[in-house]
Amino acid sequence: MLFTGIGLVIANMIGAGVFLSTGFMAQDLGPMAIMLAWVVGALLALTGTLTYAGIIEVLPKSGGEYRFLSDLLHPWVGYVAGWASLLVGFAGPIAVDAIAAGCFLQTIFPEVQPKLVGVVVILGLTMLHAFDLSISKCTQNWLVSLKILLIIIFVILGLSAGSHSLPDWSPPVSSEGFPFAPFMASLFYIAFAFSGWNAAVYAVEEFEKPKRDVPRSMFIGCLVVAVLYLLVNWIFVANINPEKASIVFSYDTEKLTLGHVLMSDLIGNVGSKVMSGFLVVAFLSATSAMVFAGPRVYSAMAKDGYLPKILQAKEGKPPVGSVLLQAAIALIILFTQNLQNILHDIGAILTLFSALTAASLLWVCYKQRGNITVSRIKMAAAVIFIISTAYMFYYGLQADTNLLLWIVLISVAASFGYYLSRYWGGAGKS
Repeated sequence: MLFTGIGLVIANMIGAGVFLSTGFMAQDLGPMAIMLAWVVGALLALTGTLTYAGIIEVLPKSGGEYRFLSDLLHPWVGYVAGWASLLVGFAGPIAVDAIAAGCFLQTIFPEVQPKLVGVVVILGLTMLHAFDLSISKCTQNWLVSLKILLIIIFVILGLSAGSHSLPDWSPPVSSEGFPFAPFMASLFYIAFAFSGWNAAVYAVEEFEKPKRDVPRSMFIGCLVVAVLYLLVNWIFVANINPEKASIVFSYDTEKLTLGHVLMSDLIGNVGSKVMSGFLVVAFLSATSAMVFAGPRVYSAMAKDGYLPKILQAKEGKPPVGSVLLQAAIALIILFTQNLQNILHDIGAILTLFSALTAASLLWVCYKQRGNITVSRIKMAAAVIFIISTAYMFYYGLQADTNLLLWIVLISVAASFGYYLSRYWGGAGKS
């Protein structure tokens, strides 16, 4: 299960974000500042894995932020986090990634209909993950292995055929001294690329030795992705200048990433199709990982009485009802919503609940001091994670006032459901 856990983390993390972010950053930051930003982003993600490792020592249960916040802070906070996971954290991105796989497949086979491919992807992966736990894990392992192999090939090709000299280009928008404001802003892009480092916590109880293997899965998976991200972005800054990097601004219409530009330069037009094939695999792997992880949250909520019992998992079996519910919501989103808007603010909202989870570790250690022992390094990691994510969240509010509206709407809707289920349905009383 350790290998599956590592694969789950890697599958959730690696998507199109790493092939887009540097294109935006190159308009304000030079090559060395970009690389420094990715190093800082990697360290913050690894700090998050240490924080969650401390929480697993205290509470080795499945359900992710819902379970942690419910048991360590208050059931209402966990319930809000659970609904955020259902609507924002998993179902929305599943719909987006599924249709994105169709869009990139269309660049190889023009006759393909992206939305139809998205439906097939969602239904196919739902069936694989709903009825047989061994097939579910095997599918996930094969997809993530293929994804890692393809990105390693990309790195080898970029390092062997690309430029090896130290890049000396400058961004179009330059400033005197270190560009602190753009640098801090870039961490928000990187947070999107690194999101998913906590994926293993959603299935804690499916590990034979959760206190040992869940933290290892998060740390090793995040470390592998961090190394790959640094290599990929070094290849980008060494071979692509800001003018070429600006292609990412047309991503919505042309479906081109920095990877497409680089591969086209190195091996011609065929390279662009090869890159599209890689991204199809990446999106399939990411969709599979979310189809696997998300239902563990809803299953935990059902166990506590906040959702119908039919969504609860049986011993040694996948939570079939939760998997099917998630698929239904994802399909509704796919057919009724502007999928690009679904992605908007996801990173910031999930970062908020991760910061609250880190705060719950500090709170329970203070409240039960003497009874709970968590290493100082994990406590320090929680403090660093809270401070860094609080600053990023503050920046997010400054840049996008709609973010606050999203949080208020999710909180109000979840609060209504919480009190309805608690006082009418008997939730939390069993």
